[in-house]
Amino acid sequence: MDDLSTAEGARRIDAFIARWAPSGGGERSNFQGFVLEICDLLALPRPQPSTPDDGLNDFVFERPVTTCHEDGSSTPGFIDLYKRGCFVMEGKQSAKRQVQPPAGRPLRRGMAWRGSAGWDSAMLNARRQAEGYAKSLPGDHGWPPFLAVVDVGHVIELYADFSGQGKNYAQFPDRQNFRLSLDQLHDPKVRRRLSLVWTAPHDLDPARRSAEVTAEVAAGLAPVARRLEARGHAPGMVAEFLMRCLFTMFAEDVGLLERQAFTTLLADTAKAPASFRPLVEDLWHTMDTGGFAASVRLLVRRFNGGLFRDPRALDLDEAEIRQLLEAARHDWKEVEPAIFGTLLERALDPGERHRLGAHYTPRPYVERLVIPTLLEPLNRDWQATQTEAETLVTEGRQAEAIAAVHDFHRRLCAVRVLDPACGTGNFLYVAMELMKRLEGEVLDYLQHLGDAQGLLDLSDRAVDPHQFLGLDLNPRAVQIADLVLWIGYIKWQVRTGGRADIKEPILHAFDNIRCEDAVIRHDGADPLLDAAGRPRSRWDGRSHRRDALTGRAVPDETARVPLVAYRNPRPAPWPAADFVIGNPPFIGGKDMRAELGDGYAEACWAARPEIPGGADFVMHFWDQAADLLRAGAIRRFGFITTNSITQTFSRRVIERHMADRQALSLLFAIADHPWLKSSDKAAVRIAMTVATLEHSPGRLLTVTAEADLDTDQPSVTLQEQKGVIRAHLTLGADLAAALPLRANMGLCSPGVKLHGAGFIVTAAEAAKLGLGTIPGLERHIRPYRNGRDLTAKPRGALVIDLFGLSAGEVQERFPAVYQWVLEQVKHEREAKRESSKDSAAYADKWWLFGKPRPDLRAAFSHLSRYIATVETTKHRVFTLLDEQVLPDNMLVCIGDAEASTLAVLSSHIHVTWALAAGGRLGVGNDPRYNKTRCFDPFPFPELSAADRVRLRDQGERLDAFRKARLAEVPGLTMTGLYNALERLRDLGRNPDAPPLDEKERTLHEAAHVSILRKLHDDIDRATAAAYGWPADLAAEDILRRLVELNLARQGEERRGQVRWLRPSFQVPRFAAGARPEQLDADIGLPLAARGLPAWPAGLAEQVRLVHDTLHRHAGPVSADALAAAFTGGRKRRERVAELLEVMAIHGQLRGDGGRYFLAR
Repeated sequence: MDDLSTAEGARRIDAFIARWAPSGGGERSNFQGFVLEICDLLALPRPQPSTPDDGLNDFVFERPVTTCHEDGSSTPGFIDLYKRGCFVMEGKQSAKRQVQPPAGRPLRRGMAWRGSAGWDSAMLNARRQAEGYAKSLPGDHGWPPFLAVVDVGHVIELYADFSGQGKNYAQFPDRQNFRLSLDQLHDPKVRRRLSLVWTAPHDLDPARRSAEVTAEVAAGLAPVARRLEARGHAPGMVAEFLMRCLFTMFAEDVGLLERQAFTTLLADTAKAPASFRPLVEDLWHTMDTGGFAASVRLLVRRFNGGLFRDPRALDLDEAEIRQLLEAARHDWKEVEPAIFGTLLERALDPGERHRLGAHYTPRPYVERLVIPTLLEPLNRDWQATQTEAETLVTEGRQAEAIAAVHDFHRRLCAVRVLDPACGTGNFLYVAMELMKRLEGEVLDYLQHLGDAQGLLDLSDRAVDPHQFLGLDLNPRAVQIADLVLWIGYIKWQVRTGGRADIKEPILHAFDNIRCEDAVIRHDGADPLLDAAGRPRSRWDGRSHRRDALTGRAVPDETARVPLVAYRNPRPAPWPAADFVIGNPPFIGGKDMRAELGDGYAEACWAARPEIPGGADFVMHFWDQAADLLRAGAIRRFGFITTNSITQTFSRRVIERHMADRQALSLLFAIADHPWLKSSDKAAVRIAMTVATLEHSPGRLLTVTAEADLDTDQPSVTLQEQKGVIRAHLTLGADLAAALPLRANMGLCSPGVKLHGAGFIVTAAEAAKLGLGTIPGLERHIRPYRNGRDLTAKPRGALVIDLFGLSAGEVQERFPAVYQWVLEQVKHEREAKRESSKDSAAYADKWWLFGKPRPDLRAAFSHLSRYIATVETTKHRVFTLLDEQVLPDNMLVCIGDAEASTLAVLSSHIHVTWALAAGGRLGVGNDPRYNKTRCFDPFPFPELSAADRVRLRDQGERLDAFRKARLAEVPGLTMTGLYNALERLRDLGRNPDAPPLDEKERTLHEAAHVSILRKLHDDIDRATAAAYGWPADLAAEDILRRLVELNLARQGEERRGQVRWLRPSFQVPRFAAGARPEQLDADIGLPLAARGLPAWPAGLAEQVRLVHDTLHRHAGPVSADALAAAFTGGRKRRERVAELLEVMAIHGQLRGDGGRYFLAR
């Protein structure tokens, strides 16, 4: 008990209220005195004095902030009270919110008497002001979790957003309890709430405790499910039975069943287990129909909805009943639906049960996608409706204002949200809850307008589960998703309106969550037959056995899955919706066959032939949503994908939809974001994209810090930039516009792909096979290098390369080699024969590599050496390899022996390009060098004779120096060498970098790292000079210039001028038959329709046009300038000025010297 819970404490609270109640809040100075005294009353820390250094003003009155606009201008402001990491607090009648009307126009302002419409508007204005100031805080402060609005001596309103995004501050804890009167200070729960807002705001995040309770409940179910399945019950029946149990527990705790009714039944039947099944079935039968339930001796409300249509229960023993009883004793009001579905699926699915300890998707990650996809456009619609209503009120048209708000609520209750891969429904639940919060604001606003009767008439119209549509192939997940939505909806209704708001039947069978394939439809699946008419099958891709001859693990060819072909595959239709969100399965394009089966993968590609075969599976969802968006069927869509969405094949899907005339644009993107770890899989990195047909600057977020990723409360700090987001999920230079150049054709390729580890041999094994004794074998057993050989130390591995020989020739000339490959490779190839057409071809030519790369071999012809780099590696390093060395598939090779080419590839200019164009992959999130994105479009400089000599000399010296250091310094690797170089450069850039320690100094001296730095610096200067560019260009300038040069080279090549990189090789092969193209005049395509939009006649359309124009504008704008952006309308200028004034009075706009800008 705190000091204020005593009689003396109550007297102190009464004295405080008596002192401040008469204040009226009219004096700005009263705000600070009120806050200081409430700090003293609640024993909270007082604000600190302000200092000239804003970096120290983390808890002060009148904290200065600056709103920076995209046009470079800025607007100053002051927060009434700010505490970093906790809250922004604004007073209702702060004088700084006085809006200066245009000359000659009286200011329209409602009287701010408490309880009046003017008072409500003043509070709403202060709330929006607080939101605008929160946005203007320094980036490293982050978004405060709370906004507080104070009417001195009367109330404190609380709004919270725990996601760290600042995009959805909502009434906290709900619309019934967000407004705290001073009388409520007598309530210790209210005092604790205010204290935590002040000192530890995240402790008030309901998801934290809910997550703990939900995890405990789900974990307790797994043993019951396991034991029931062991007794022979089908997993599906067990899941349905337990879901009915859980919902009954929930219904009891929220008061839809008499308190303790089910808990008492469980406790009683634990003493007599034989009575469990008949009593529970009686209860559930009555819950389906409504009426008197003899099992609990109570009248029971009618639930229906399908969950209790099948009231069957399962026999349990005493221990199992007691486990259910333990679950029932949790407070089910605390269960968090956003994660409940995931954990319940893991508890009920035998294949997923081992993952119960794994982390679930954190709610902030879900909100990070749902808010820009769904809530931001709905909030914009709502702001426009408020402007329309307030304008009508000022004109004395109160009934029309109420009708406009009702119309918005009607539209809100008709919005449909689809998740085409909904799983257990967590994205749909979060979407529903956020829309319910918005609905709460709408209902409050109707009350503010005095529409008490209208609120009573809304009992049959509300945001509810029927608006949230889901598709999934997992029938258990579909059942859980439906349950999750209803639990979430009922929780919200009980918390905000009470049980009386929930009408019977409590549940409805809306059929909004369906067990359907969201990717393809077909007319049936036929088994594939062999020549004898027997069903074909393939190895299941997982099962292995130990080979008796070699002792190695080889595919178990007895573990088979049938091969099928789908008849008439076509894109699956989706239910009609307004928004699409989701998190489709993370399956890479190259993994689709293994994960989904050959027949299904081929059906997907046949249904959408425009999608490249290497594109990730999620792009089939992305493509369908993009088609719907561009057809006008949906407003926005947003997906979470793996971060490989920026890789070549997946990116092409995005590029196609961004290039057409009816092009979509990306309004929001995160290119690289951590995802959750699971107990049986490596951590992945994800991307988020939100697309629309609106053409306005997008928000690109970049992760600047991440921590606690192994927990259920990870911390991710994001930095926001605005601009045009390209298909690469970058701003600035449009790298997607840079296309492959003929000048680079035929030179670059990945190395060989073995498709059989048996090709690799040691030196001793090679000697036994005849290397060194059998003439000619040295051309077929060659040194072999992979990525680790280049980044670390070569293993000394050799590889059997029989390219150019038939099986008969191998058997005749090299019988020992033939037997080796027969035993080590052929067996595995045959086991995989039926997996795909490629696998069949590999099995037919089992003695050859799967991908022998004949084109690469042609590029290597007549060369003594070639250039190679590791595809995915921390440092982008190019090196020269002897032509006898055969490169692995994870090496990217360039068929050029010129050291000048090596120098240009090693330059800062090319490495900057490669980092931006190639993306990142792998566990270490390392840069990836992609042939089609990094090499083929790269415009090499046109070298003069002097440039070539200089760069050739520098390239030779760089390559020789590194090889000498690696040979002479024990334990030194290429990665270690470049780690040391990076450390040295950091010392030069960062004055706060710690000096080299003893180990680093020893390596620095032995490896001569300063010489390596000079070699690279010389190459950077020489390459920049070859381009004719300054040597100190910023990365964005480099990319912009390279894109411009690529576009210029594309034009040259269309006209027949090709600047071949290796003409002696390329011209004979690729120049023949190339003719200049006939180019049309470049008239350009407008980004928007020519001319200015016409000023509409209706108020609602006028408001929408003004809102949309302000959203697109880069800075403050005057009424005259805004009116000039439209045509027509006799009193257009007066109406624009009136709308701006109304929006400013109610906090949607802020004023700056007669100009206005959006508050958020």
